[in-house]
Amino acid sequence: MTHSAPDAVRPPGAATPLGATWTPQGLNLAVRAPSADLVEACLFLDDEEVRIPLEARSHGVHHGFLPDVTAGTRYGLRAHGPWDPGAGLRFNPAKLLVDPYARAVHGQVTSVDVPRPGRPDDPSRPDERDSAPFVPRGVVVADDFAWGEDTPPSTPWGETVLYEVHVKGFTQRHPAIPAELRGTYAGFAHPASIEHLLTLGVTAVELLPVHHHVAEPVLAQRGTRNYWGYSTLGYFAPHAGYAADRRPGGQVAEFQGMVKALHEAGIEVILDVVYNHTCEGGPDGPSLSFRGLGERDFYKLSPHSRQYIDTTGCGNTLDVGDLDVLRLVMDSLRYWVTEMHVDGFRFDLATALTRERMDFDERSPFLAAVHQDPVLREVKLISEPWDVGPGGYRLGSFGSPWAEWNDAYRDDVRRFWRGGPGPQAAPADLGWRLTGSQDIFHGRSPNASVNFLTAHDGFTARDLVSYDHKHNEANGEDNRDGSDSNNSWNHGIEGETDDRAVNHARLRTGRAMMATLVLSAGTPMIVAGDEMGRTQGGNNNAYNQDNEISWMDWDLQQWQADLYEWSRVLLNARRQHPTLRQTEFFDGRPVAEGRPKDLEWLRPDGTPMSDDDWHSPDTHCLVMALSGELGVRDEAGHPLRDSAFLVVLNRGEDEVELTLPASAYGDAYRRLMDTDDHRPRTATSTDRAGSAVTAHPRSVVLFRVERD
Repeated sequence: MTHSAPDAVRPPGAATPLGATWTPQGLNLAVRAPSADLVEACLFLDDEEVRIPLEARSHGVHHGFLPDVTAGTRYGLRAHGPWDPGAGLRFNPAKLLVDPYARAVHGQVTSVDVPRPGRPDDPSRPDERDSAPFVPRGVVVADDFAWGEDTPPSTPWGETVLYEVHVKGFTQRHPAIPAELRGTYAGFAHPASIEHLLTLGVTAVELLPVHHHVAEPVLAQRGTRNYWGYSTLGYFAPHAGYAADRRPGGQVAEFQGMVKALHEAGIEVILDVVYNHTCEGGPDGPSLSFRGLGERDFYKLSPHSRQYIDTTGCGNTLDVGDLDVLRLVMDSLRYWVTEMHVDGFRFDLATALTRERMDFDERSPFLAAVHQDPVLREVKLISEPWDVGPGGYRLGSFGSPWAEWNDAYRDDVRRFWRGGPGPQAAPADLGWRLTGSQDIFHGRSPNASVNFLTAHDGFTARDLVSYDHKHNEANGEDNRDGSDSNNSWNHGIEGETDDRAVNHARLRTGRAMMATLVLSAGTPMIVAGDEMGRTQGGNNNAYNQDNEISWMDWDLQQWQADLYEWSRVLLNARRQHPTLRQTEFFDGRPVAEGRPKDLEWLRPDGTPMSDDDWHSPDTHCLVMALSGELGVRDEAGHPLRDSAFLVVLNRGEDEVELTLPASAYGDAYRRLMDTDDHRPRTATSTDRAGSAVTAHPRSVVLFRVERD
């Protein structure tokens, strides 16, 4: 049942802050909709909808004060205005809208057809069907979480290890987590979850999107779900589907409790955020929030044809160049830092946020606003430096204080270690990647490079060594979706096999690749499950697989437990030794007069590499000699030093005889780890400089220089 509130003189409220601001006296509601004639607040009290016009208007913001509204009340909006699709306006008060500033969202989209603003038979005319029974509502939230002494860990970039993880997929099958908490924020905060993260050695979780999202209509028609979450409806609201507390608004406190628990363990929380597009898709999509409040006031439209400009591949592009849309994004980011206590953000398709008109602009309003913001410039900022628009690939262009996903690292390391047919990376390419990609991030530091072998949208590390081709049939797109360029290698047999030799070879390559990632200069990112051999059966685009294909399996076989131990030991070595996590680029020269070079590249026989070696396809073995001179001084002015190391990478199929070079830091070498071993073990004895040792095929060996 629906009715309008009786006519009465209502307080006009305030135009700021935007959204629903609750006090014990009532609710201030402010909604930006400059092209609308009228916006109505719709309160849902039991089964009754009460409509209250927001009659006050200030600079395009409709606002009013609603007395006696309680926290937990569900609400929506209805916008009245012109119906002129050619001008980018599809106002239709029959469509219930979610407040863009709603701090919690309750309910789901249960109809593909009804939420669309236009009629099914003639989209150029407004559809008069009421969408309220089929769409979510906002929830009034009180800011009363007891944070206590919560303190962000503030881990320096040089010590950061990122762990890309899905809240639900990480815990959905975890046997030590109570069944009612699996797949939830509370489950992620459970001691069993945190223990895994701490034991592994990660310092920050990078959560796949937790902004409230809904499934795209095409997925709903296909009977599948949006699993990854790159389809945002609410930029201030934690996704309700990840909450064990099913009460309207309960997800907010549960998310905050998860952040507090992770902080107590010293783990930072970074959110993967999607400000480049929304869940509403192209002009034929549903009217759930932004479109219904005036699509031309939120989305990039062509100035001449008013057609949608799509640089995201998702139907629309949020117009962050518009100052009011930029305000929405900045308000959202600050809210997640100040009220939800998160520690940073990874920006999906970040180039789309920087386009002034159409081109990438390093001085765009978005980058300028973030750079000068006193809250945001203090948190971790990571860009995915590309989109699908013209000139959208901008790796290395974001500048300080940004870090960037480095797909050149991913591709070059994969090509270096792959066998069989197909292109392989030149040794020179791997040299750049191992040392922080100075060729890309010159003028910055290695920390700007987020090094990764895998990410959510691609093969897992296990599948990378088990499949030559993608196997995405379960997605319902006839295996057309997902990348065909994976630089993977199945080691002779496609997919799972009982062949012991093939499985041994796969594990050996996998260990070598993990060691390469952890021992490279830069910021390593590990995808959840790669540390213990998670597989997706060759699916490299499991965006709609909310099932065992994507969820982590905690029932480990011995080889998986061994791989986990390898991952843990590698990260522990990186944590203990600054030499293995350099924060400044090497320059191949002594850091002080009379000292050895900070980095030297050697042939297996101990002599320096030549230019020909760097570009020869026959160079299969690289030897990095790291001096341990960190290039900085302590408070007393003394140069800081760590152990010197030798890192050997042999991608060949044959053993290599290695001559241990003379060193100013010692006369013996201890083999700390050798990825040819099934489980990590440290040598109990040392080998003197000048002696010959063996580097096994397709392996990484780490030596520490010691005194005999």
